[in-house]
Amino acid sequence: MTQNLATNDATRAVPDDRKGRFATLTFERDVAAPLAVLWEAWTAPAARAIWAAPSPSVTVEFLEADTRVGGREVSLCKVEGHPDIRCECGWLALQPALCSVNYEVISSEGVTQSVALVTADISGTHERSRLVVTVQLSSLAQDMEAGYREGFGAGLDNLAGAAERTMVLQRVIQAPRSIVWGAWMNPETLPQWWGPEGFSCRTKRIDLRAGGEWVFDMIAPDGTVFPNHHLYNEVRPEERIGYTLHWGENGPKHADAWASFEDQDGATKVTLGMVFSTAAEFQEAKGFGAVELGLQTLGKLERFVASR
Repeated sequence: MTQNLATNDATRAVPDDRKGRFATLTFERDVAAPLAVLWEAWTAPAARAIWAAPSPSVTVEFLEADTRVGGREVSLCKVEGHPDIRCECGWLALQPALCSVNYEVISSEGVTQSVALVTADISGTHERSRLVVTVQLSSLAQDMEAGYREGFGAGLDNLAGAAERTMVLQRVIQAPRSIVWGAWMNPETLPQWWGPEGFSCRTKRIDLRAGGEWVFDMIAPDGTVFPNHHLYNEVRPEERIGYTLHWGENGPKHADAWASFEDQDGATKVTLGMVFSTAAEFQEAKGFGAVELGLQTLGKLERFVASR
């Protein structure tokens, strides 16, 4: 097709303050993590909260997080001595393990700084994956391109690091979501099935709500006791749970975790994700068979639900 190169006076006379307002930015990352893991790290609210801050001097507070088409995410970026930066993300398309599209509006003190369309394409295998993010940026209050390149790039570096120490377990349970949720979030039933084959739970305190906790011992078949402490920071009924895992009551944190529940033709797809605090802890967990043991736990959940 022949392009019409004719221009009129209005097109030629672009004010200087509008030059550089629009930009298309591309970011690419190769990640040493499976495709399904990278997708969860990119989209799961609990994981996004871990890698969102571009540097240690920035604190990101999430006010809303709803990763589904039509849902939105609202966060505040806080830097000491500077006004808060508000970021609103709205999810327009989500094709699991393939592609996502969202808009992003950045504002400060009630003034919109920029609007962007963000497209993420994901590909890969069970070993490695690749993320390509295209940002179509419209700067409004000032030229935001340099800031976007720096901030978005640093965030994606964090994402790659987080994905490489993330473990994701999934199982489709043949029961309605309300039943599966009820088995998980009932203080009487959770200890009955939690843990790998042959393990049992001895509960000290249990309060399954946002701000609540579960202090308990996991007891292995040989009698070995493993103290655990779960601290719950998010509970969205029949949708997801966010919590942290600690080595015993008030012990050091070793992972940020989440569980999500999705309808799937009358069954329930359960996704259990964990971002370990360090790469060394992730490798240690893999070494002692955490994937297999975690899948056993979800299998016990399925059998418990079936028995009810």
